[in-house]
Amino acid sequence: MTPPTDDVGPRFRIGLTALLIAIATWGVVDLALDRPQDWLSAHVLVEIGFVLLSLGSVLYLWSGWMQARRSLGWAEGRLAANEVERNHWRARATRLLHGLGSEIDSQFERWSLTPMERQVALLLLKGLGHKEAASVLDRSERTVRQHAVSVYRKSGLAGRAELAAFFLEDLLLPIDRDTEEERGAGQG
Repeated sequence: MTPPTDDVGPRFRIGLTALLIAIATWGVVDLALDRPQDWLSAHVLVEIGFVLLSLGSVLYLWSGWMQARRSLGWAEGRLAANEVERNHWRARATRLLHGLGSEIDSQFERWSLTPMERQVALLLLKGLGHKEAASVLDRSERTVRQHAVSVYRKSGLAGRAELAAFFLEDLLLPIDRDTEEERGAGQG
C-alpha cells in the first residue's frame, strides 16, 4: 500500500525556492543599480544580509526536504518489509487455524456429535453463552442447553470449561524456565 502522492509538495518547494532566489537576485540588482560609494554602509550591509539570508534559506530548506525524502524512503521500506512479514504471519496463522478447525471437527466426529451439537459446541468454544448461542442459531435457549448437555455427555466432559480446555489447553505458549527462575530470584 503506497501513500497518495502529494502534488502540492513539489509545487510549493519550487515556488518557495523561486521566491527566495528572486529576493536574492532583486537584492543583487538593487545593489548594482545603487552603485554605492561606501560598501560598509548600513544600507549595503542590510542588502547583502537579505541576499545571503535568502540563499542560505534555499540551501537550508532543500537540505531539510532531501533529508525528509530519505526518511520517507526508509519508512516506506520498513512499511513494505512489515507488510511482507505480516502477510507471511497471516498465511501461517490461517493454515494453523484451518488445521485446528479440521482437528476440532475430527474430534466432534469421533464423539458422534450431530450437526446441531457441533454448531453449539463451536459457539461454546468461541466463548458464547447459551443465550447468545441460541440467538445466533435462532433456537431457544432451552434447546441450546439440551444440545450442550448432549455434547458434554458424548465427550465425557463436565462442562464448558472442560470443553474449552480439551481443545485449547495445549495452545498455551511454553513457559521459559529460565525466565521463571529469574523472576523468582528477583522477588526473594
